[in-house]
Amino acid sequence: MPDDSARLPRARSPYRWVIMLGALAALPAFTVDMYLPSLPEVAADLDSSASFAQLSVSVMLIGGALGQLTIGPLSDRFGRRAPLMWGLALHVVTSVLCAFAPNMTILIGLRLMQGFFNAACGVAAMAVVRDRFVGAEAARILSRLMLVIGVAPMLAPTFGSAVAAAAGWRWVFGFLALAGVAMGFVVWRFMPETLPAGRRQTGGTRSVFAGYRTLVKDKQFMALAVIPGLGQAVLMSYVVGSPFIFQEGYGLSHGQFSVLFAVNGLGLVLSAQVNAALVRRVAPIRLLRAALAIQGVVAVGLLAVALTGAGGLIGLLAMLWLVLAFQGLIPANASAIALSRHGERAGTAAAVIGAVQSGVAGLVSPLVGVLGGDAVAMSWVILGALACALAVLAFATPAYRRDGWVKLA
Repeated sequence: MPDDSARLPRARSPYRWVIMLGALAALPAFTVDMYLPSLPEVAADLDSSASFAQLSVSVMLIGGALGQLTIGPLSDRFGRRAPLMWGLALHVVTSVLCAFAPNMTILIGLRLMQGFFNAACGVAAMAVVRDRFVGAEAARILSRLMLVIGVAPMLAPTFGSAVAAAAGWRWVFGFLALAGVAMGFVVWRFMPETLPAGRRQTGGTRSVFAGYRTLVKDKQFMALAVIPGLGQAVLMSYVVGSPFIFQEGYGLSHGQFSVLFAVNGLGLVLSAQVNAALVRRVAPIRLLRAALAIQGVVAVGLLAVALTGAGGLIGLLAMLWLVLAFQGLIPANASAIALSRHGERAGTAAAVIGAVQSGVAGLVSPLVGVLGGDAVAMSWVILGALACALAVLAFATPAYRRDGWVKLA
């Protein structure tokens, strides 16, 4: 694969980039998490069921998948800033419309559009990282981004609960619209274009399809792109199921649920920072193959606790915390390795990774509701997603073969 690190612009003040890109990448997550404590109220207010309320979360991921596939090639052709600014503007519009949704069907449709448009944030963040960093350094920066992104699950439910308690769940979307306006200002004022005109992709629709065809034919790239998607399915299975499991099943209040979400988010952040330190000395693929195997074993323990009730609520929360904590070592390493294979079309590659991530999570996470919506259903879906991720890494890449990891280092 070509090494184009010599053509990358010098990355000054990396922590400024971490904060700015992390805030961008966190906006879609914040859009999901801030809404979570209100799911039971939304279902009641719009005279709908719990499963349809959960669908209003999952469908945003599907919209995000479609949006990233559209916006990624645009960012390779027109630069990172313009598609991002349009995406943020339309995120603001759809957020306002969500606040006035008269029924669940319209809300679900608007959430699909909201996911489509704010997908520009994730595409831009990953592509800019690849514009400025490569290899282990890219994995380190992506792990640092997890520190900022991890603030979303810690703070968003608390904000969402406070806003909903003070003014109703519809004002949650008003806050998200204001967040989009704020991020638009930050991008306009502080984020320069990182893709020079000389490095942009040229051509029309045919070149877009050619770029996607090149990526899809790279089996190892696609395998590495699927793994973060299955990891996101683990996270979203917890996200869509937890309000009903812990608030209705265990009787936790909005405030208690927000604290629970914050503690789990802290585990994700801590493991991401451990990963950022380890990639300086250990190849990302070695971290990925070890962390994924351990996470799978812990998921078996989670299912056992859910089935037997061992330890009660505390036992379930402890195993869940461990499963989610290992998540911080999975997407950054898989994504960095995948992006390093196609630096010449980083936007399109980031779009494929993000689309697979959102699409797989959006398709898998509703299974929690379909299987019963309880802790056992959530644990089965989590274990199934991790088993698939292990199978992909083992059979579609050389990661677990004798010295095979060297080919991906």
